Amino acid sequence: MAHARISMYLPPDINPAQASIAYGCRALPKLNEELQSDDLLTRQKALMALCDLMHDPEHVYVAIDIGCLESLKALLKDSNDMVRIKTTEVLHIMATHNVGREGFLEHDVLLALSYLLNDPQVACRENLHLALKHVAQLPSGAQGIVNSGLIPSLVWKLQREEEEIQGLLLDTLAACLMVDATEALSSGVVPFLKQKLLSANNDIRSKAARTLIAVSIPLDGKNQVWQHDVIPILVHLLKDNVEEVQANAAGALMYAMVTTQGKYAALDTEAIHPLLNLLSSPLSKARLNATKALTMLAEAPEGRKFLQSRVPIFRTLEEDPSEAVRRAAQIAIKVIEWKP
Repeated sequence: MAHARISMYLPPDINPAQASIAYGCRALPKLNEELQSDDLLTRQKALMALCDLMHDPEHVYVAIDIGCLESLKALLKDSNDMVRIKTTEVLHIMATHNVGREGFLEHDVLLALSYLLNDPQVACRENLHLALKHVAQLPSGAQGIVNSGLIPSLVWKLQREEEEIQGLLLDTLAACLMVDATEALSSGVVPFLKQKLLSANNDIRSKAARTLIAVSIPLDGKNQVWQHDVIPILVHLLKDNVEEVQANAAGALMYAMVTTQGKYAALDTEAIHPLLNLLSSPLSKARLNATKALTMLAEAPEGRKFLQSRVPIFRTLEEDPSEAVRRAAQIAIKVIEWKP
């Protein structure tokens, strides 16, 4: 005969570390109340539940609408490490959705996050930088980060953060400096990026070169890249064993060589040969950047004279699968064959 026994174990689908979620439309309001609880365990469980729910953009919309962002902003100052870590995790998940990024800008979440730039917990800082990276993908988000005055702090942290977080920082800076590089240039971003170009980490080298593209767009950036002797390093990276690094280095050179000093600095370090080699790269971005960079060098008499015998190479690029590369090749040929 069977006996009724009560198991000592929890049911298999119950997570004891997560708050039980109320049914239907009551779920998020209840969690929002629990986020404001004085009980530490209640706050932690509510945050665990929100980490799951925030993967759905509809839940993100409702959470913002009922005021969860204000509760989360308050928890960023919580004395408990786990609360801060899970709060930043919830926020970075929310930032993966467009509605979440817009909510950050409307509710001044960026400023609240900035207080954790020096948090002792690495996981907390990593979540913070993941959130900033996602926000920066929106033009309005990149502008919001610039307007919040965070750029000098991000540049400063570039030298002091863990290597994995440095990659996130470079992603954020690359997007933000396309909007406005003024504060970054005033904060000495070029010497920091120069050092990152020498990193043994392939990802860091690639992202540093990509950030230098944004830095080199304004005239002050072009001048600083030349003054800090970054151009010889970029020329060296054209021969890097990572194709993405080569492409980004060519892109940075393309902007840096707009000035006369930049052109002759590149010519002095024999940039033409590695750039010509990139014209056959499997990456269309590398072919495009190399073509445009060579066009810049062709504006100098010495560069034009050298490239005149290489015009047939550019002729082959007029049949390139990429329309942008075809147009760039046509412009390059006109510049090379120009006669005063």
